Amino acid sequence: MLKLIMIDTHAHLEKIVPSDLGKLKYIVLAGSCREDSVKNIELAKIDKRIIAAVGVHPQEKYEDISDLVKKAKAIGECGLDYSRGIDKKQIKFFKNQIELAQKYKLPLIIHARKAVDETIEILKEYKNLRGVFHCYAGGKKRIKKILELEEAWYFGIDGNLTYELGLEEVVLNIPKDRLVLETDCPWLTPVPYRGKKNKPKYIKYIYKKVAEIWKMSFDETEKIIDKNAKRLFQIT
Repeated sequence: MLKLIMIDTHAHLEKIVPSDLGKLKYIVLAGSCREDSVKNIELAKIDKRIIAAVGVHPQEKYEDISDLVKKAKAIGECGLDYSRGIDKKQIKFFKNQIELAQKYKLPLIIHARKAVDETIEILKEYKNLRGVFHCYAGGKKRIKKILELEEAWYFGIDGNLTYELGLEEVVLNIPKDRLVLETDCPWLTPVPYRGKKNKPKYIKYIYKKVAEIWKMSFDETEKIIDKNAKRLFQIT
């Protein structure tokens, strides 16, 4: 029987529904805009398992979040999204959030879509940063580039691991001590619930898939991944 004490390192919730959270140890709520960021902080006051991040998604209208940072445990999700074409304004807003992470010594939750190389080049300009490439989509060839960045950077893997075969090879190439798991709920629902609304408690299916790929027991896999998440977000 699975011990549900896992950590969802990236989720989006409108409200706390205990049955959706299950018995997870922690759930990191990423901010997509100022409104979401404020909500995350409020939800963290209600449930001690909630870890609030504040940030502005690259495709959202940028609003100042500097007044919220002292109440947060991470900055993001922020970064670059060139899926609709290159938008240089995103670089300015990304750098604003990087500087907040630097100032307050918080991890960054990076959104890099169709812009992983560009994101890496920007991060090279800074020191004393750590964070995670959320829903990592850089393939095998960019893993080394990310590992060569200053400080410790992690790779967030989501429910699409359960149905995209190519991601299995990517996971095998990520060092075990740099992998964290995330639902990105309500999206990217893993098998066997693919097509339905995602929930934090479904993170267990991603843990199970990683255990299968690593050819390790569920408990051994969970211990490694949970340790990584705790180290990244400096939680106990």
